[in-house]
Amino acid sequence: MVSGNLAPGVYVQEVPSGSHMIRGVSTSTAGFVGVVPNGQHIGEAVPLNNWTQFVTLFAAEGSESTPLVKGVYSYFLNGGQRCYVSPVAKNAAISGDDKKRSGLKAFESVDEIAIVAAPGYTDGDSCEALLGHCESMGDRFCIIDAPQGLFDIEALKEVALTETGDGEKKRKGVRPRNSTYGAYYFPWFLGRDPLDTNIKHTPFPPSGALAGICARVDATRGVHKAPANEAIRGALGLEYQVTRSEQAQLNRLGVNCIRYFPQSGIRVWGARTLAEPGDPMTYINVRRLFNMIKESIEEGTRWCVFEPNDYTLWKSLERDISAFLMVLWRGGALLGATPEQAFFVKCDDETNTPETIELGQVITEIGIAPVKPAEFIIFKIAQKAIGEAEAGG
Repeated sequence: MVSGNLAPGVYVQEVPSGSHMIRGVSTSTAGFVGVVPNGQHIGEAVPLNNWTQFVTLFAAEGSESTPLVKGVYSYFLNGGQRCYVSPVAKNAAISGDDKKRSGLKAFESVDEIAIVAAPGYTDGDSCEALLGHCESMGDRFCIIDAPQGLFDIEALKEVALTETGDGEKKRKGVRPRNSTYGAYYFPWFLGRDPLDTNIKHTPFPPSGALAGICARVDATRGVHKAPANEAIRGALGLEYQVTRSEQAQLNRLGVNCIRYFPQSGIRVWGARTLAEPGDPMTYINVRRLFNMIKESIEEGTRWCVFEPNDYTLWKSLERDISAFLMVLWRGGALLGATPEQAFFVKCDDETNTPETIELGQVITEIGIAPVKPAEFIIFKIAQKAIGEAEAGG
């Protein structure tokens, strides 16, 4: 009975449905670390929405380009829409300082970031800092550059830091260690200098362009599409021409190549993480999809904290998460002819025992079947003799 409704008639009440929509989080906001021309805003994570903003804040007229400048420029040129820049002092480590919170440390409080790069930082310590940051945060992915001017393919096959017999680390190659939270790209490409257009063939670190391509593909196809077989806008040449046989050796090691093809130009020709062989997170799009799903569910189910841990809560979680995964399946992100083949969500008295309830926990089991890229296209062609088809019919 609604208080105050005394006269005969129809009365309409707005009643909450009880459902809580889970929305996908942003997957394309990038965070860049490096040296800026004017050396300002060190220790800050500065948000940017376009290239003009970057020039206004960090590059006065007559400034010389740095790897970070080229990375941010190629990010926006290749489809990036929003990023954060965390400047560091010259010769400073990107891992930053706890007092200044510079470098990657400044990104820890920015939940929006999903892609991290340090254009031009290719040493072992920088690679480890990028991978460690993404692994500890758990909601982002890093893009790492191979060294500029590298022409030694063998060096790409060896990990940069290896353990020696006495427990010390020794530099042996250039490739970062195995991790599902990072991707490695070779070689650098050539393009027009963004701050001095008279310089037509200056080397660009690939990480900025790749972050932009991720954003571009996310917008046009979705995060489940691998950021590969995509043209690099602004690329006029390559520092090194990778051959097909060389890529056959590098691909299985998680080294993604950038190659030139006569009919289609300069393309990203790799989609692997630095994962160990056979790891379920071998492909970049699978790792990024998992990151997105994990964070979206975490944010979308925050309402249930301190709710009564009973059957009503369990069914609500099942309903909301299933609805979210259903949208992903319909968008082509999950593999399966039916929803049952693509995912499952289980939250009941089997996953939530009296012991877990006593501990204040509500446990939901989720399984998904991600779509993986068609990396190897195989055609089997057989020659038939004249009349064979008619005889067989």
